[in-house]
Amino acid sequence: MVELNLLLFIFIAVFLLRSGTQVFLSLLNLSYLRKKAGRVPELFQDVIDEEKLRKISSYTVESDHFHLVAALANQGFFLLVILSGFLPWLVKMIDACEYGPIVEGLIFFGALSIIVNLFHIPFALYDTFVIEGRYGFNTMTFKLWILDLFKSIAISAILGGLVLWLLLNLVVHGGKAWWVWAWIGVGGFELLMLWIFPVVIAPLFNKFEPIEDKRLVHRIGSLMESVGLRVKGIFRMDAGKRSKHTNAYFTGIGRTKRIVLFDTLLASHPEEEVLAVLAHEIGHWKKKHLLKQIVLLEFLSLAVFYAASKFLGWPMPYQTFGFHQASPYIGLFLIGVFLSTIAYFAQPLESIISRGFECEADDFATDLMKTAEPMRSALKRLAADNLANLTPHPLYAWFYYSHPPLVERIGRLTSSKK
Repeated sequence: MVELNLLLFIFIAVFLLRSGTQVFLSLLNLSYLRKKAGRVPELFQDVIDEEKLRKISSYTVESDHFHLVAALANQGFFLLVILSGFLPWLVKMIDACEYGPIVEGLIFFGALSIIVNLFHIPFALYDTFVIEGRYGFNTMTFKLWILDLFKSIAISAILGGLVLWLLLNLVVHGGKAWWVWAWIGVGGFELLMLWIFPVVIAPLFNKFEPIEDKRLVHRIGSLMESVGLRVKGIFRMDAGKRSKHTNAYFTGIGRTKRIVLFDTLLASHPEEEVLAVLAHEIGHWKKKHLLKQIVLLEFLSLAVFYAASKFLGWPMPYQTFGFHQASPYIGLFLIGVFLSTIAYFAQPLESIISRGFECEADDFATDLMKTAEPMRSALKRLAADNLANLTPHPLYAWFYYSHPPLVERIGRLTSSKK
């Protein structure tokens, strides 16, 4: 059983503070939405009427309420698991097999993964087939949902198992400098995943095909050549077989980097808006935003691995959560527990950096298109099509939003001289 001590009380206090912050921000955001629900922001009055605004408000309230309940349920279940004495019992059962710390660690994390996935399934089903279905977004069949689930579990098991196997081997056999080798090994693995994801993993779920519209292809070629990029790596993704949401994204590194446009985006936006969205993604590419994120992540990872090297030899965390002896895989699990709890409070910093990148990409798109109007109209249509909340509370947006709030973002583009 757990040991009642200062470390446990601090952990529970921080854990509950995280949950309380989530509840506070969510309720604050929904309360703010209700106050603004009856008035369409001036910038959107040409694309959103009062009926559409009511639908946006209803979708936001229902979706956010559900995601809050799901998050709290997952956190409550997790807290129950780590405080109930179940995990020390599980470790005792696994240790009795005497497979060694590496295999035992793989079994331990595999068992936890199965438990977490089983608990999460009902929430994922309700989100997809009830909420998304009710508002006309879901186009996925139950068969496809099951197939996606098994693919995701298989990929996570293979890739997660490889990383865990590498980490455990380095902890057990890497000596005092294991954390340096772990940082290099895991960082290298992450770069490899960024390289192979677009060409190996993503195609397991979606088809990526060249854009068929010859006129659009020609205009894309001219757009990219104007900034010194060759016409390659721009694909149409069959997102419509799962959802009617529209989007685009930039992914990959080196020769596998590519810009992906959802088929739903291509179907619902005129050519100028598609080019503006493409120009925005090219902006991420040209401004090296992904590279900057990787560099920052690697610096943080180095600090985390160094802290982990000190944490693993500290007996108090093991005793606090009822483990009778230190073990590499238990130590890694406890590090994950503490990090996942504390990392939530770093979300605003991540959001601020991401919003800065988005503003840079918007500016790049405006310069490339020589006018801000296509980007403004694209964002308005994206907001209407995706039932995006037009009036988030400023504190909620500051904490969570990876993109500037739409009214602020379009207002910024509107104030542009172009």
